[in-house]
Amino acid sequence: MTTAFTPAPVPSAASPLAERFRPTIRLRLTLLYGGLFLVAGIVLLALIYFLMRNNMPTEGKHVKFLSKPGQTQPPPEMLERMPPGTMLTSEQAQNVVGEIRKDTARETLRSLLTQGAIALMLVGAAAVGFGWLLAERALRPVHKITETARRVARGHDLGERIAYAGPRDEVKELADTFDTMLERLARSFDGQRRFVANASHELRTPLAVNRTLVDVAVRRPDATDDLKRLGESLLVVNARHERLIDGLLTLAGSENHLVGGGPLDLADVASHVLDQAGAEASGREITVHRDLDAARTTGDPVLLERLVQNLVENGIRHNHDHGELWATTRIRNGWVELVVANTGPVVPGYEMETIFEPFRRLGNERVRSDRGSGLGLSIVRATANAHHGAVSATPRLGGGLVVTVHLPAASP
Repeated sequence: MTTAFTPAPVPSAASPLAERFRPTIRLRLTLLYGGLFLVAGIVLLALIYFLMRNNMPTEGKHVKFLSKPGQTQPPPEMLERMPPGTMLTSEQAQNVVGEIRKDTARETLRSLLTQGAIALMLVGAAAVGFGWLLAERALRPVHKITETARRVARGHDLGERIAYAGPRDEVKELADTFDTMLERLARSFDGQRRFVANASHELRTPLAVNRTLVDVAVRRPDATDDLKRLGESLLVVNARHERLIDGLLTLAGSENHLVGGGPLDLADVASHVLDQAGAEASGREITVHRDLDAARTTGDPVLLERLVQNLVENGIRHNHDHGELWATTRIRNGWVELVVANTGPVVPGYEMETIFEPFRRLGNERVRSDRGSGLGLSIVRATANAHHGAVSATPRLGGGLVVTVHLPAASP
């Protein structure tokens, strides 16, 4: 019998083209600097043009020195045809000088606009380049803050600080505020880790003592049958409380855990967990199918082992006798994928999200169940989120559940 697995949607990376041409602050500042420079240059060029046009002498005196009626000045072609050495009267010379002034003014203003526009474009391009460099230098502290925040978000040491040593401006105020926030977060996480460690000791020790005392009382030679039955019931209740406390501590630790560790193969972890669960599966005659391809990821080996263990135990305990369980590891689309499926009772689709909530169980098992504390899938989701992954569940055709976990693949 084969089961088709439908992978859960995984986060998709942004398009490289969109990432390259996204409107960054540096680009906006560069365009702002260049735009302001061009506007100022255009205004200055227009002002110079109007000042020169208004102050440049362009008019001359015109007299009638030809006999043709209505003509007040000699046409340019006649002036060009005048032979060298032609003698002009004073009035004729003034008229010629006036025409030359007008032509010179027009050419000067035209050259001013043309050459000024070319110079403005060249200087504007240089201003955009310098604006790009200056914007990068101005935003360098912000990039440093972003890189620090990214490293901390990926699970590195909260003790890292920006320690910006620049002038006391808005950027330094932002950096100092971020350092203060990191310091408070570090104290908060340290306090939570100490609480989990202390709670683990303070809660488990009394239960271990109770288990020992009840076990000794039950094994006494003079113990009555009623005492033995009571002791066995107390041992069952004590074991259930131990599992509950262990699950709560694991859930709190995974939700507040800064994931470190190194690369590991999830197929090895799944194989180890399946070997350990073999006895329980054999006791209920459940057939386990393995399809464990190499799936290297990065994370905390203890938490990831607990993640796989919870899924396998959930698939065995919420299964039919003589049922089946499938465990698959692989790499798909750059993500490590773990799929655990099992036969069992039909699970309604509207229960898929609620089963990941703490203490939520299916159907009549919500109030009381000896199959677990109701924290298994909650721990799975918290652990996957702590490793920047995701988990989803879908009903299996014919009964049972298919749980899919996606984790980031380790870099080669």
